[in-house]
Amino acid sequence: MLVSEILAKKGNKVFKILPTKTMMDAIKGMASFKVGAVLVVDENDKTVGIFTERDVTRCLAAHGSGVTEAPVGEHMTRDPLVCQASDSVASVMSMMSNHHFRHMPVFSDGKLAGIVSIRDMVSNSLERAEFEAEAMRAYVTAS
Repeated sequence: MLVSEILAKKGNKVFKILPTKTMMDAIKGMASFKVGAVLVVDENDKTVGIFTERDVTRCLAAHGSGVTEAPVGEHMTRDPLVCQASDSVASVMSMMSNHHFRHMPVFSDGKLAGIVSIRDMVSNSLERAEFEAEAMRAYVTAS
C-alpha cells in the first residue's frame, strides 16, 4: 500500500505556521485543529521545519512556561525528513520508527501533499489485517 492511499482516506489538510509566530500560536492551532504537529513554512510556503507536541514538552521542560512566547522557528525541528506520496506505507513506518518521530510531511511532484502520523499508519495496517483475516475466514468456511 502507498502513502497516497492513506492521504486519500484521511485528507490532505495541513496546519501551517510561519516561523515568526509564537509557540503559543502553534499550540493553540494544534489544539484547535486536533493535530499533534504543525508544519513551519516561510513566506513562500516552503517547508522549513516541523513543530510537534514533543517539541512543546521538551521546550517547557528545558525553559519553563515563558518559552511559549518564543518564535516557533527557534524551537522547531529544522529540515524534517519527508516522504513521497508514492512511498510504501511499510517503508515510511520503518523510517518513522528508526528515527523516533510520529509525524511526516508527504510530498508529491515537489509539492506538499499532506502529513501522515504513525497513528495513520498503524490504523491502516490494522484495517488491512482485519480485512485479510475476514477474507481468509470467508474462504475457509466456503470450502
